[in-house]
Amino acid sequence: MMPAIPAEKSPVLAEPLKAPEGKALRTTAGVHFSNEGAFVADMSFDAGVAVQAEGSVNAKGAFKAEEAITTPAINEQDIAYRFSKAAVKYNSIASIQRVIAEQALANLPKALQGEALDIGCGTGIHTQALVKKGATATGVDIAKGMLAQARKMYSDPIFVQGSAVDLPFVGSAFSTVFSSMALQWVSDTHLVANEIARVLKRGGVAELAIMVAGSFNELRTARKVAQLPQADTFMPTTSHWLNGFKQSGLDLQRVITKDYIDSHSDIMTLLHSVKGVGAGETGQKQPPLTRRDIKKLAMAYSNITGVGSKLPLTYRVSHFRLEKR
Repeated sequence: MMPAIPAEKSPVLAEPLKAPEGKALRTTAGVHFSNEGAFVADMSFDAGVAVQAEGSVNAKGAFKAEEAITTPAINEQDIAYRFSKAAVKYNSIASIQRVIAEQALANLPKALQGEALDIGCGTGIHTQALVKKGATATGVDIAKGMLAQARKMYSDPIFVQGSAVDLPFVGSAFSTVFSSMALQWVSDTHLVANEIARVLKRGGVAELAIMVAGSFNELRTARKVAQLPQADTFMPTTSHWLNGFKQSGLDLQRVITKDYIDSHSDIMTLLHSVKGVGAGETGQKQPPLTRRDIKKLAMAYSNITGVGSKLPLTYRVSHFRLEKR
C-alpha cells in the first residue's frame, strides 16, 4: 500500500488517490510549428546525435491525421514490474536516457514558477532538476520500486504512484508538465494526451521527450538476419502522438525528432542495457536466447552495422513542446 501523503504537501492530488497496479558529427534536422501552426525547417549540427525529421505532411502543410494508438498487449503491471526490478541500478545503467532527459530539461526555461509534474519520474533525478529550476515539483510513476528509490534520494519533490493514462490529480493543477523516456510505454496515446491537457493550467506548457517507432532498428534488423523472432516493444510514431495531442486540444509549438546513438562493446552488454532499463516488455512470452542464438545475433549485428568493435543502438526520440490555451 502506498504511504499516505500529507495534505499540506499535496495540494494537487485528486481524491481519492488512484494507483493502478557513440558519436561522429552528423547533420541534424528538425521540424517546428510556429505559433500560427506553420512548419519551419530548422537545420543544425550536433556532434553527439543524429537527427531525422519525421511525420506525415500533406500538401497544405498539415500533419495527416492518424488514429490514436492503443497497445492492449502491453500490460502496465508488467512494465511497472520491470522498472521496479531495474530501480536500484537504473541510474548507473541509464546513460543514454540521462542524455535525452538533460536535453529535454534544457528545452525548458531556466527558471520555472508554480507547480510542475514529472510523468514517469523514475528515481526522481529529473523531478529534482525541476525543483532546482524553481518549481514545486511532483513526480508520478507506475513502478513502486522506482518511487521507493526516489523517496530515498530526494525530500523536496512529492512522489506519487499513478498511471499516465489516469493521472491522480485534479484538473488544471500544473503550470508545467515534463516527461522524458516514459510515455512510449503507455497503452493509449489519446488517453495520455487528454490527461496532460486536463492537468495543465491554461497557459501552461508541456515538454515531452518520447521514444518513437524507429528505435532499436539495428537490433530488429540483426534479429531478422540471424533468423530470430522479434522481441521489441511496439512504439507509436511521431505522427500518432501529434494526432493525439491535436485531438486533446493542446497547441503544438514545436517537435524535433532525434536519433540518439548509444554504443556497446558486445552483444550481451547491449541486450542487458535494453533489459536493464525495463525496455524488454513485448506483451508476448519470448523463449530465452541460446548460446548459438547469441553468437548468430552478434555476427549479424556486427555485419549490418560495420562500425568496428562498437555496436550502436539507436533511440529515436521526439521532443514535443505543447501549450494549453
